[in-house]
Amino acid sequence: MHCIVPFAAPASEAGRAALAAMPWARLEALLARLTQVERDDGEPTTFTPPHERVLARVHGWQGGDGRFPFAAQAARADGVDAGDRNDSAWGFLSPVHWHVGSDHVNLVDPDTLALDEATSRALFAAVQPLVESAFEGRGARLVYGRPTRWYVAHESLAALRTASLDRVAGRNVDPWLGVGSGSGVDGDDDAAQLRPWRRLQAEVQMLLHTHPLNAEREATGALPVNSFWLSGCGRAQADAAPRPVRIDTTLRAAALAEDWPAWAAAWRRLEEGVLRDFEEALGRGNDVALTLAGERAAVTFAPRSRGVLARLQSVFGARTSVPALLASL
Repeated sequence: MHCIVPFAAPASEAGRAALAAMPWARLEALLARLTQVERDDGEPTTFTPPHERVLARVHGWQGGDGRFPFAAQAARADGVDAGDRNDSAWGFLSPVHWHVGSDHVNLVDPDTLALDEATSRALFAAVQPLVESAFEGRGARLVYGRPTRWYVAHESLAALRTASLDRVAGRNVDPWLGVGSGSGVDGDDDAAQLRPWRRLQAEVQMLLHTHPLNAEREATGALPVNSFWLSGCGRAQADAAPRPVRIDTTLRAAALAEDWPAWAAAWRRLEEGVLRDFEEALGRGNDVALTLAGERAAVTFAPRSRGVLARLQSVFGARTSVPALLASL
């Protein structure tokens, strides 16, 4: 089992203050039985956040920043029928709400929309003709997955660089709508491939602006679905993970909302649930790994060797300072 914990470290000063004030005895005791085997450092401006970079590496995927096939993998897991397009490139086309402010537009975390099956399917049916008629020749194919997860297949998605929803949720969308810092031929290619998707996005926004279901949602105080976010693009690749992998999202909602008391409470639930299970698996001698990921970096731990010296080091050696470790992520 390889457990990946995203949003393990807060990015704000208020979050770091909450982090420093929390007790960490259980996690420190667990880390004393593990040793660091890998660290992934980056910038908070990468299109792929650290926990997704680790996941892609564990799967053995080829690609680069913003170019890992998370949608193709999820489509398989959701039982999506690829039809005659088994070699197609897939992407998430996620229904979202863009909050328009005075000087920028923020993308609201889709999980907070409380989008039910019936509403999502009705909006999907309205958007589907636009998507499937947007490209000359071989058109795109839109497939329903879940209320906040739709899939789109089209050859232009094979190497399209897009930002993860976990990067953009709760933030200004502008830095993530272009091609980042790409330049030269690759940057020009990205811009050319993104252009029809941006045109499609504008058409979908106009359609959704007047959709009766959105008027009904607003009348009840719910946020309208007024755009989509394209992410996780690429062709399916073989899974080379040496052990089962799971991403635990316990901390996600509170971290994106910057609700640090709720984040601290979520950490306690994580310790009593997933990490306790991990601790038991470690005690049974199972093949386990633990990754803690923040906004900039991720660090992966695995069991120490079973030699006498290693056992003495785990008992008498200096313990990992959890606040310092998480603050470095």
